[in-house]
Amino acid sequence: MQLVIVESPAKAKTIEKYLGKDYRVLASYGHVRDLPAKDGSVNPDEGFAMEWEAYADKGKQLKAITDLAKTADRLILATDPDREGEAISWHVQEVLRQKKALPKEVERVTFNYLVGFTLSPVLWRKLPGAKSAGRVQSVALRLIVEREREIEGFTPQEYWSVIADLEQDGTGFQARMVKYKGDKLDRLSIGDGKTAEAAKQAVEEGRFSVVAVETKPAMRNPPPPFTTSTLQQEAARKLGFSASHTMRIAQGLYEDGAITYMRTDGVQMDGDAIQQARKAVVNRYDGHYVPEKPRQYTAKAKNAQEAHEAIRPTDFTKDHYGGGDHAKLYDLIFKRALASQMASARMERTSIDLEDATGQHGLRATGQVVLFPGYLALYEEGRDDEADEDSRRLPKLSEGATPAKKAVNADQHFTQPPPRFSEASLVKRMEELGIGRPSTYASVIQVLKDRSYVRIEKNRFFAEESGRLLTAFLERFFERYVNYDYTAGLEEELDEVSGGRAQWQAVLEAFWKDFKPRTADVMEQKPSEITAALDQFLAPYLFPPKADGSDPRLCPKCGEGQLALRGGKFGAFVACSNYPECKYTRRFAQPGGESGE
Repeated sequence: MQLVIVESPAKAKTIEKYLGKDYRVLASYGHVRDLPAKDGSVNPDEGFAMEWEAYADKGKQLKAITDLAKTADRLILATDPDREGEAISWHVQEVLRQKKALPKEVERVTFNYLVGFTLSPVLWRKLPGAKSAGRVQSVALRLIVEREREIEGFTPQEYWSVIADLEQDGTGFQARMVKYKGDKLDRLSIGDGKTAEAAKQAVEEGRFSVVAVETKPAMRNPPPPFTTSTLQQEAARKLGFSASHTMRIAQGLYEDGAITYMRTDGVQMDGDAIQQARKAVVNRYDGHYVPEKPRQYTAKAKNAQEAHEAIRPTDFTKDHYGGGDHAKLYDLIFKRALASQMASARMERTSIDLEDATGQHGLRATGQVVLFPGYLALYEEGRDDEADEDSRRLPKLSEGATPAKKAVNADQHFTQPPPRFSEASLVKRMEELGIGRPSTYASVIQVLKDRSYVRIEKNRFFAEESGRLLTAFLERFFERYVNYDYTAGLEEELDEVSGGRAQWQAVLEAFWKDFKPRTADVMEQKPSEITAALDQFLAPYLFPPKADGSDPRLCPKCGEGQLALRGGKFGAFVACSNYPECKYTRRFAQPGGESGE
């Protein structure tokens, strides 16, 4: 009898049907062991020796595997083809005491343990209210907190646009003022209402005629099939799925055999799959909708490994699968993968320039039309923010034409701060920076939510008080370890270990020799010293300069004391130095606020 180990019971049941009576297929039900959440699970003084512990709920399954292994002629480990799958296989081997070797995922688990279980006690003693820190989660949190600071520090700038409603041969269109008194205008050139009204009057009084018509062909190429991160981004935009929900549904589709492996940073597809996709396109549309040669893609993400092909359907003849959320996600994966092998969309972009008789004032109209949809007939990629492209069709105009002027409007606008991260844009930014891996994006985001370091409103991340304070603490005392380039560099080193090009112990030792003394130094500092350092570090945020030049730290209640950051049982807050005579306090996450108690 041959014993085969896979990860999920659904997969075990399916595979056993194909293999026949000489095989038994059992599921590990995911990971079987982990480093216990206690001090000493990794011992740096003993070559980073690890003490593993089986999950309490896996005892029954491990016994079943062990009992069958005793009578099996051969053990076949067929877990998923990635670091996590390799780790599961290794742990099963260790439990069965077959041989010892270190799999690719274990060094990451060890790293994460060392960071988490070394930093967390420091936080508990020095930063009340903080629950934990992590190698990747703390860097992701820093991204969210820094964006929050950008938004709070943003000063809106007023600007105006002057738009003319024009008409030619019964077709209406709009033209924007691009030249005023001989000067070219950019978006922010008109900065006040008085200038805007004068510009509007100039357009109203002038007789504008066409001085130039430019038509250019344009092409839009299809995006590549999904990686883990782009699937999470697009599912968030189009379906409203969280990253963790997307991965749960994708896992189900994978286990059902409907899609390829869903933890990947590769954008390439197997050659047979490409041919099948091209055939499916011709059957659905016609030969004009496939390019002359198959499309080949390469990953652009930093640190991409491309060990596995992109996420795609296993059968391009099936354009739908399952029901509910499974059907929605499959439809997204199917259309994206099929579109990646379709012809480019052909466009025509037109710009029309108009000037008044003096040549001092100018308008411009732009438009775009689709001549051949190509892949857009099936799929169009979503966007995190509003698109700038103008898809309106313009009337046929030639030089010298004078379209009728129907109305002129001057509209006030204000520049907007950068948008808060959505799950989609956060995953995208992490991938751009080379932080984390396809298998970790969803879990990292979930930890930030579970720890209440962030909250989500209208699908956007808001940094909570505890998340802001933790980030400030790490920036002040552990800046290197929440530095984006350092974290990305560490990912590269771990990839070198995974590829067998570096020794895992050497990488851990290089990290530990600096990290351990740093945590020891911080642990020796008194809580009051920590708070004082954070008070200075956060001063620009907590006590920003006032417009009237007055002291931003002056207590608004007693008018005598100085405001400063204080540490409490449940977290940090701002209080007056005249306590207990003055009991003024305000929340930490109330920068420069005047209201308090």
